[in-house]
Amino acid sequence: MEPAPAGRHLKHPHERRRQVLAAFLLSCRSEHTRRAYAGDVTDFFDWCDQVDIEVFAARRVHLDGYVTALAAPRPRTGRPAAASTVARRLAALAGFYDYALDEGLIVASPVTRVRRPRVEQDSPSTGLDRDEQRALLTAAAADGPRSTALVTLLLHNGLRIDEALSRDVEHLQTERGHRVLRLHRKGGRTATAALAAPTARALDAFLDGRQTGPIFTTRTGRRMDGPAAWRLIRRLARAGGLASADRLGPHSLRHAFVTTALDAKVELRDVQDAAGHADPRTTRRYDRARHNLDRHATYAVATYLAETTE
Repeated sequence: MEPAPAGRHLKHPHERRRQVLAAFLLSCRSEHTRRAYAGDVTDFFDWCDQVDIEVFAARRVHLDGYVTALAAPRPRTGRPAAASTVARRLAALAGFYDYALDEGLIVASPVTRVRRPRVEQDSPSTGLDRDEQRALLTAAAADGPRSTALVTLLLHNGLRIDEALSRDVEHLQTERGHRVLRLHRKGGRTATAALAAPTARALDAFLDGRQTGPIFTTRTGRRMDGPAAWRLIRRLARAGGLASADRLGPHSLRHAFVTTALDAKVELRDVQDAAGHADPRTTRRYDRARHNLDRHATYAVATYLAETTE
């Protein structure tokens, strides 16, 4: 296929871009990533229509214009897009245009060298303190075995929601005396998560002897999906009287796991492994206590030097 020269309109540009987007999304392993990237790229398509720019004729100046538009107050919220949102949308567009480049639809990616915003060091997601986690567990127990199993697993293991929902009963196993769950993590990596006794009990009670199929199912027996999990978590948060209920989602429970593990003095590298973070800096973003001046390294250094010079 010959590359499309800049400025040349395709015969059916809207249909072509939809086809390329669909093909690009198939290359994303995670359902959550596919859903997020679909929304991000489609938002850019809508902006291109507004300013009369053909998607496959876009250049860097147009991407800079899109970033500027994102920095303006959004019509629905009256607020600009968060830096993390802008960074994610540029990442999605970089992947989309790289795919188009590989397919010979363009001669260069317009996203290359576009400046991406710095994302704040602390995680922006809403977490839960210990009392709120207990309230959510109580609400889940009152709701039923499925809610108890899902909330307990997310709070005790910090799984990404697609990691939890993609698991089948066959992935629950025993290894060296530990109940474990085999995981398929972000980036195609595999991992093994140990299950604490309350988590194993909750899963066993929910499965009630079932040996096959998805662990988490709907009432019709189909695999639970992400939107259903979001609705469930928010419903339980409201039932538990959590003030932040309308801002919570499954990732809030992952956030809670990381912050609680760090507060419990679990080693950073062990928390990183449990959360499946490729970079320890990602784990550090959840460490609420790292700004505590009582922990500043100066005190340890001063004590150490005093001890060695006496």
